[in-house]
Amino acid sequence: MRTYIEAKLRAAARFGHEMIVLAPGPDHSVVQRAPGGYLATIPAPALPVDRRYRYFDDDKALHRALDEWRPDHVEASSPWSSATMVGRWDGAASRSLVMHADPLSAYAYRLLGGIAPIPTIDRWFGWFWNHLRGLDRMFDMVVCANDQLSGRLRNQGLGKVETIAMGVERGVFSPIRRSPELRRDLLASLGLDPSALLLMGIGRFAAEKRWEMVLRAAARSGRTGAVGLVLVGDGPRRRRLEILADQSPHAMVLPPIRDRSELATLLASADALVHGCEAETFCMVAAEARASGVPLIVPDRGAAVDQLVPGGGAIYKSGSERSLADAITGFAAKGRELQRARAVQNSSARTMDQHFEQLFARYAEIGCEPDDVPAAEAIAIGAPLFAQGLATSTGMSL
Repeated sequence: MRTYIEAKLRAAARFGHEMIVLAPGPDHSVVQRAPGGYLATIPAPALPVDRRYRYFDDDKALHRALDEWRPDHVEASSPWSSATMVGRWDGAASRSLVMHADPLSAYAYRLLGGIAPIPTIDRWFGWFWNHLRGLDRMFDMVVCANDQLSGRLRNQGLGKVETIAMGVERGVFSPIRRSPELRRDLLASLGLDPSALLLMGIGRFAAEKRWEMVLRAAARSGRTGAVGLVLVGDGPRRRRLEILADQSPHAMVLPPIRDRSELATLLASADALVHGCEAETFCMVAAEARASGVPLIVPDRGAAVDQLVPGGGAIYKSGSERSLADAITGFAAKGRELQRARAVQNSSARTMDQHFEQLFARYAEIGCEPDDVPAAEAIAIGAPLFAQGLATSTGMSL
C-alpha cells in the first residue's frame, strides 16, 4: 500500500493532476511528497489491534478537511468506516471506492474455511455484503485490481464494479538483474549447493499471508529434494517465523529491503517466488516477480494467480500445506530452467503508469471538473482549493 501511494503521488503531476492523500495521523500536517503531491493528516486515534496504524473516527473532522480541500474527486481506499464517511459527505465531488483490501478472504474465508464452504460463509457475513452494497450506492464506481474480486462483488449485487489492474514500477524489475553469484551465495548460506531449488517469499509478516504454511510446505518438499527458502519482510509474526525458520533445515528470514534495485536483484536471482496468501487484491510482489522473469508458485484464489505464466510456475489449493508442498515438488520435477525460460519470455508486465493513466482517465469521465487555483498556491494563500487533483481518503497512516 505504501509503495502504491508513493508512486501515485509521484505520478499525478505527470498526468496533469494534483493529488492530496488525506490520512489519519497524530496531528494536523501538510507535507509535499512530490511535485503536485501532498500528504495531509488530521488527528485520529491508533488502532487498538496494531498501534502502527490509525483510523478516521470523526465524520465532522473528515468532512471539514474535505470541505477545505474542495477536491474534484475523492477516492476512498478502505471499505470500512472511512468509506462510509466519504459517502456521507455532501460535497459535489465525484467519488470512487478502491478495494485495496479483501476482508472476507483475509479473515472469514481463512479462519472458517475448514468449517463451511464459501457460499455459507458469505451468508454468515451477509451484514458485510449489505455494507458493501450500501457503499456501491454511495459511490460512482468501485475499483478492483483483479477479476476474481470484481466477479465476487458483482455476484453479491454491486453494480458499479470495474477492474483496473495495477502494475509495476517501470525499469526496476527485469530478468537482466539476475545474479548467479547471489543465487549461489544464498543457497550456500542455507547449506545447499547450486543444484538446489531456491524459493523466495516477500511480503508483510501477518497471519493472512500464511508464511508459516509456506515454511512448513518448503521443508516438507525438501524431504524428497534440496529446497531452500528465503523470506524477506517484516511484521507482527516476524519472531514466530524466525523461530520456525531456525527449526527448518534450509530456511532463513531476512529483514525488509527498502532499496528497490537491491530487491529487484534478489528477486530476479530466485528460481521461483512462492506466495501463501489467497486474499491479495493485486499482489504487487507477484507482478514484480513476473516482470523479473521469475516463475510463480501461487494459490488458486486471489490476485497472485493472475500473474502466472503458462508453463512458468505452479498453482496449489489455497490454504493447503500439502498441496503447496506437492506444487513445489512438481515444479522442481519439471525443471526450473525451462520454466524460468517461459517466465522470461513473458516478462513484459503492465506498468504502474499504465494503471494510473487508465484510472485517472476514468475519474475524468465520471465528472472531475478542475478548479482554478493549484493546490500549491492554495496552500500558500490559505485558500481551501486544489486544481485538477484527486483527494484520496485512506485508512492507513503513511
